[in-house]
Amino acid sequence: MTRAAADAVHLHGSRMLIGAGLLDACGPELHATLQRRRLAIISDSNVAPLYAARLAAACGTPSPTVLTIPAGEASKTRQQWSRLTDELLDLHFGRDSAILALGGGVVGDLAGFVASTFLRGIPVVQLPTTLLAMIDASIGGKTGVDTRHGKNLVGAFHHPVLVLADPTLLGTLPVEQLRNGLAEAIKHAVIASAPEFVWLATNGRAITRTGGPNAALADQLVRRNVQIKADIVARDERESGVRKILNFGHTIGHAIETLSGFAMLHGECVAVGMVVEARIAARAGIGDPGLPEMLIDVLRQVGLPTAVPAEMSGDAILEATRSDKKARDGLVEYALPAKLGMMAGADRGFAIPVPDAIVLDVIDSSR
Repeated sequence: MTRAAADAVHLHGSRMLIGAGLLDACGPELHATLQRRRLAIISDSNVAPLYAARLAAACGTPSPTVLTIPAGEASKTRQQWSRLTDELLDLHFGRDSAILALGGGVVGDLAGFVASTFLRGIPVVQLPTTLLAMIDASIGGKTGVDTRHGKNLVGAFHHPVLVLADPTLLGTLPVEQLRNGLAEAIKHAVIASAPEFVWLATNGRAITRTGGPNAALADQLVRRNVQIKADIVARDERESGVRKILNFGHTIGHAIETLSGFAMLHGECVAVGMVVEARIAARAGIGDPGLPEMLIDVLRQVGLPTAVPAEMSGDAILEATRSDKKARDGLVEYALPAKLGMMAGADRGFAIPVPDAIVLDVIDSSR
């Protein structure tokens, strides 16, 4: 038994394995999980040339069909969902099929949505190739697409039957993509673990160096963050309570991402969103006033932004938050930190409404 198999994490029907070399050695796991299903790899124009042939070789015969989308958030649309499902139907894929999602968060979300809706649902295996996907997007069963109103507004919960994370793939990521994923790791630390925040502050520069973290550090980073997210999702599958704490930084972050036309990376927007929302918590009298500066120090250390883009007005950001899926009756709710490692609002389901005046004032002072 491999170390990865021995250390499997189980979550709502998903089996998550982490280990060096898993991409090339995943054949037995796929065969045991999927039996004789016909396989389709969904990937993007950046990842497919690097890894699709390797994954297909690991699968053996018959070789999987490979379908690709253009790389980038702009491909996470209903149009691409329609194209992919039509291609699967044209190729006579049936209910005895399964999807292998090979790529980052965009591929995982879109391919998972395809799997959740194709013939009313077929299995999906997540094979994340980015830090963001390994520690966040591939875990928890959220799938979906973006609309002109905002991110992830059309989708479904559809847990992967298997998640295979190979941390050695992080060595091929550009530095900006390492930072992109590290924003989610910093979020995990703020919401759940002060010691984890210290660990990231200590290792952040080594994680975001050119060429990526060394093998041991990459393995630790992925394992620690998978465990944090899995522990939270295990307690609240459908985001009715504690899972909402994972939205820290995302209400403002998603608004900024949408207003940027997705020109800014998700992690960059979440980094700014965390700073703003930590300041909102302090301004509302429910959060540690020292936390925003602690966050800023660590974010700057790894090269992530901390200021709201000057060209985005507070009114535009606030209006964009109203289309967020976390809004209720037009009222925006936030996941806010009480202090490092603890979130506020447990008695309110971790969803805290904040007056617009406070939000606007904090946004304007965060440029």
